[in-house]
Amino acid sequence: MKRALLLIALAAVVGLPFIFRTKQATIENADETVVIITPHNEALRHEYTRGFREWYRARTGKTVAIDWRVIGGTSEITRFLESEYVSSFQNHWTKKLGRAWSTEVQAAFHNPDLVPDKTPADDTMGMEARRAFLESDIGCGIDIFFGGGSFDFIRQASAGRLVDSGIMQLRPEWFREEVIPQSFTGETYWDKDGLWVGDVLSSYGMIYNRDSLQRLGIEQEPRNWDDLANPKLQGEIALCDPTKSSSMAKAFENVIQQHIYREWVRLEKETGRDRQGLEAQAVEAGWVSGLRLVQLAGANARYFTDTSQKPPIDVIQGNSAIGMCIDFYGRGSFQGSARRVDGSPGRIGYYSPPDGTVLSPDPIAVMRGAPNPAAALAFMEYALSMDGQKLWNFKPGVPGGTDRYELRRLPIRRDFYTQDFDKYRSDPGVNPYAGANPLIYNGAWTGGEYFRAMAFIIRVMCLDTHPELVAAWKEIIHAGFPADARAMMDDLSAVTYQQMKDRIVPALTSKNKVDEIRLANELAGRFRAQYQQAEKLARAARR
Repeated sequence: MKRALLLIALAAVVGLPFIFRTKQATIENADETVVIITPHNEALRHEYTRGFREWYRARTGKTVAIDWRVIGGTSEITRFLESEYVSSFQNHWTKKLGRAWSTEVQAAFHNPDLVPDKTPADDTMGMEARRAFLESDIGCGIDIFFGGGSFDFIRQASAGRLVDSGIMQLRPEWFREEVIPQSFTGETYWDKDGLWVGDVLSSYGMIYNRDSLQRLGIEQEPRNWDDLANPKLQGEIALCDPTKSSSMAKAFENVIQQHIYREWVRLEKETGRDRQGLEAQAVEAGWVSGLRLVQLAGANARYFTDTSQKPPIDVIQGNSAIGMCIDFYGRGSFQGSARRVDGSPGRIGYYSPPDGTVLSPDPIAVMRGAPNPAAALAFMEYALSMDGQKLWNFKPGVPGGTDRYELRRLPIRRDFYTQDFDKYRSDPGVNPYAGANPLIYNGAWTGGEYFRAMAFIIRVMCLDTHPELVAAWKEIIHAGFPADARAMMDDLSAVTYQQMKDRIVPALTSKNKVDEIRLANELAGRFRAQYQQAEKLARAARR
């Protein structure tokens, strides 16, 4: 009898959730399906699923389902897409075209440096593969890539994995300065060939826990990236691996861009020379000083996580005092922190340095070989329509607003920011297009392959060597910041701007992947030895 009762109880525990779960339409029952790969969180996916379904039915009378594919951050998505397209093209090349597969073909077919001309008879094997890929309709089972930084979308477009969705031909009135400008504060907001379009804006800042700051004896709330170097924050900063999250790589890039501008202003004042002639010198100096600040933030870091969603959570829970994060994580957490009984601010604050961040687009694009191109175009149209844009910043329950979640993000459409919408918005009065942004992004300094190299440098300088970096910084603090120990830790001669261009970028873009691994091991070994020596010097200074 006891055994029978246990089996009945077990069956009830397992079966009741299935019996009482809410009935939902399956993807198979929908008239249309769109497959979307995204780094966006569950809240966004829920609201866009509901909103698009209702919008599509009202326009077409048909049902549509979204098949979300969530595999991690943008960097993981880009690696997945590259792998899938390699497999698809190999199948196309060997089976449909009947050609032999080789490492040359694999390296060439998605190489943006190979531009087919009008004389295919003269093609090399690599050029022939590139031409075959660009003329094909092979895919990876994904319709839309939705969310992440523009850097990754530019790389996908250059490789040939993105195609013109047709949205610019369908809605040309949207791609004007007064609606979606082609660029703003130096950032490109849509590709001129229609391969990708920005959908929402992002900036970066610091989320902080006031109780933790008080515990550490820090009276001033963070107002600049430089505050991340405060020795009192040792072990209290939450950071994300920039090689895993392109959004956090963008935040680090903002730090470096800010330092380049600072050096430019400083050199102009000190020399009295024409500013244009000082640019190269400012870039060299700002690159190093920006990396040095990142190094100190890494020395104070409790960890470098793989996901950009973890730092805000740890700050809210009091496990870390400060975390670098994207703006909507900060604003959402700030909103959820109620004011104290005495009327003082709540536990959580967020601040985005006005001269330390730019407004970057999170794009949306259609993949080559999309299995459902009509549904993909419809989703693009919805996302960029005013109906789709309202979801980013309208409150739940208001006309045109979300169903359950406040997304707390800033739509890219300039015509969204009207007084008529303020009463419905989560952030009334906030207009990213109003006023002058002190920081103007310059992609020539840190964009393209330099962006990838920057993330690589931070990895070998701070992540691969984190235990040694933390130990050195701790000993330096206790020793009263001896000059020789600081100089040893601060030595960035191996990763200067010139070294980045001459050694690091070629290794990262080499056809031989061993070159990147070899360089990573070399640089990590060098920094590890530096930090160990800095620790010894600091310990000796205490005696």
